[in-house]
Amino acid sequence: MASDRKDMLDTMRSRFTLAISAYSDSREDELDDLRFMAGSPDNNWQWPADVLATRGSVQGQTINARPCLTINKLPQHVRQVTNEQRQNRPAGKVIPADDRADVKMAEIFDGMVRHIEYISDADVAYDTACDNQVTYGEGYIRILTEYTRDDSFDQDIKIGRIRNSFSVYMDPTIQDPCGSDAQWCFITEDITKDEYERQFPDAMPISSIQTQGVGDASLAQWLAEDTVRIAEYFYYEYKPTTLNLYPGNITAFAKTPQDAAMQQLFGKPLRSRQADRRIVKWVKTNGYEALEDRDWAGKYIPVVRVVGNEWEVDGQLYVSGLVRNAKDAQRMYNYWVSQEAEMLALAPKAPFIGYGGQFEGYEMQWKTANTNNWPYLEVNPDVADGAGRPMPLPQRAAPPLAQTGLIQAKMGASDDIKSTTGQYDSSLGAQSNERSGRAILAREKQGDTGTYHYVDNLARAVRHVTRQLVDLIPKIYDTERVARIVGLDGNVDMVKINPQQAEPVKEIKDQNGFTIEKIYNPSVGVYDVMVTTGPGYMTKRQEALDAMSMLLQSNPELWKVAGDLFIKNMDWPGAQEMAARFAKIIDPKIMEGEDESPEMQAAKMQMDVMTQELNRVVGMLEKVEQSMEAQELQIKAYDAETKRISAVQAGMTPEQIQEIVMGTIAAAIDTGDLVPGGSGPMREEMPMMAEQPMMAEQPPMVEGMPQ
Repeated sequence: MASDRKDMLDTMRSRFTLAISAYSDSREDELDDLRFMAGSPDNNWQWPADVLATRGSVQGQTINARPCLTINKLPQHVRQVTNEQRQNRPAGKVIPADDRADVKMAEIFDGMVRHIEYISDADVAYDTACDNQVTYGEGYIRILTEYTRDDSFDQDIKIGRIRNSFSVYMDPTIQDPCGSDAQWCFITEDITKDEYERQFPDAMPISSIQTQGVGDASLAQWLAEDTVRIAEYFYYEYKPTTLNLYPGNITAFAKTPQDAAMQQLFGKPLRSRQADRRIVKWVKTNGYEALEDRDWAGKYIPVVRVVGNEWEVDGQLYVSGLVRNAKDAQRMYNYWVSQEAEMLALAPKAPFIGYGGQFEGYEMQWKTANTNNWPYLEVNPDVADGAGRPMPLPQRAAPPLAQTGLIQAKMGASDDIKSTTGQYDSSLGAQSNERSGRAILAREKQGDTGTYHYVDNLARAVRHVTRQLVDLIPKIYDTERVARIVGLDGNVDMVKINPQQAEPVKEIKDQNGFTIEKIYNPSVGVYDVMVTTGPGYMTKRQEALDAMSMLLQSNPELWKVAGDLFIKNMDWPGAQEMAARFAKIIDPKIMEGEDESPEMQAAKMQMDVMTQELNRVVGMLEKVEQSMEAQELQIKAYDAETKRISAVQAGMTPEQIQEIVMGTIAAAIDTGDLVPGGSGPMREEMPMMAEQPMMAEQPPMVEGMPQ
């Protein structure tokens, strides 16, 4: 183990030396770009040191120093790019990438990523990286994990800001602009020796580091006179192992808990192959000792590069930003402005011209007229020409003017700054010769196109950050917990995470089949990331409000159709309540297609089921009531017929009575009121008659007939 640790430290120092050598030339230029961008009249960083030495004083006398003005026009051009990015922030979007992934789980990933960005103040990290990228060519973003609370083992993922890009040394052999293929990376920090001893009391003393580094040329990279360099070192470690394949296209590395679980479930693997298992390692080191070390949960080195312009010349890597090519034009502008100020300052004050004798007695006031603000100046009026007329009053001579060539040179330098940055008057908000809105937009688009690669490179970096977050979320959120998600509109919601369930989304339903809860497993399925660039949600909301306002003004009838949506997009207090009330007066047929909450949908379904059941019961009651009414009518009819027969039986023979009864029975059979062998009202009243032959020996007994 000690030998492995020594080999790791030796490799680490050689890689750090390689990185410093690879970035040294480019970073000297980058640092000069940064100083030039921060130039002001107080520091004169935009003036070359040799020129400044000759203009600052003459033989040690600053009284005759020539002006060295700094009119820094570059921040305006840089901010034109960076502030455009702040208004149209790139955002990653998670999409399913295999058949086990779920669209709903992808939406949950989006919400979790937005929550991570919110709690991390990720906009600060993105903006800082973009500022550095546009200014001198490279910026960096990092990803780290922190415990949610001091008394918890749950962790949160954070997006970190790297303010000083020169503290990062990434593998110079990378091909991807975001550094996703980097094999190693350093994040360095120089701290005082007292702070080093306070933070790492058990670490190797500085004297021991100096002893170990005797004869090592790289020692100066780690120890300075008053500081010690501490580096976070990320690198890949490859371990040869066996990869097993199980039913369902499930893979697991041999001798891991996942592989043991698969063997218990499926037995022997279907296939096996040799593979190099790649593990990300993290070490905090002083160059000669590992102060801390652990494995990183993700499969990528958690440092993302944001590059501006990038070239590889003769095997040497060079990067630059917007400032690099505009430096000479800015220097020329400063020079011509200073030259103009110097010429005007050295030009004599315009004198007063008058006739001899006009100033007698007032010489003191006229001698100081160019330096003092006298309330009035007097002259002698008695001086006259040969004709005796008074001479005209004294007049000031025409003041000196700047040379036309000097003014043109200054304007040319200003135009050179625009051309080297790719931004012209219309892009900077100045009025130009374009008159139509289409022409103005076309010129602005040209300026945006000239600097679009900065925004595009930042979007690639954000995509890689999101891809790393999607990779980390299942590994960090590896226990049952409630996670917070943030929607596009900023609304916060909570979801349940269960890494043990087999499906990505599990719906819990009640006895009626309605979904009452959803549980998610982010570790099931493969997800990829795409990136979108455009205005934020609030900007889009304002644009939607403006567009709807124009539509409603042109067609007020739309208030009856979409008035609630118009009010809903407003931001004043009470707008949402007013929109809800306004929606109640809109035709229900129009609102039928509106989205409803799951609770409302479940309530409506329950009401529909209850209505159907109630209708069924009502129908049964109506049938029973109709049957009872029919029986009552039949009974009344038979009773009336019986009474009629009783009334006429006295004058009838038995044969006539039998003929009437048999005719009644036959009519009942024809109408269906009496079915032979069945049941019915007649069956119940004359049970024996239905079973006997039509010609019975004895006639049926009728009330009032002789026995």
